[in-house]
Amino acid sequence: MVKMKQYTEAVGRRKTASARVRISEAKSASITVNGKSAQDYFPLEAMVKTVHAPMQVLGVAYEVTAQVKGGGHKAQAEAVRHGLSRAITMLVPEQRKDLKVRGYLKRDPRAKERKKFGLKAARRAPQWSKR
Repeated sequence: MVKMKQYTEAVGRRKTASARVRISEAKSASITVNGKSAQDYFPLEAMVKTVHAPMQVLGVAYEVTAQVKGGGHKAQAEAVRHGLSRAITMLVPEQRKDLKVRGYLKRDPRAKERKKFGLKAARRAPQWSKR
């Protein structure tokens, strides 16, 4: 009989990206995003650092699996960071303060504003002509 790994799951969001993150105990940190390693999935090293940030700050190691949908790569990286931070606080509530101070537990609400009728963009009006 195969023993199933216990995990903690949380959801992270940013703009239109949402990430379902599962963490389980591990000796060394590893992050898998949509079946690929974080280094292979994200095009920039800065995004990989964004994803690793909560574990880096706390000095802990977890095996992380994330399923991400929507948004661009940067929003997806921040959604994974948000979900990872929430999962860690569920597992170890004492570490909440360290993550909260850095803003990793805050759901960044900024998103693109919708275009309004009569305008060229969200706030951009058509060019005004005197004659």
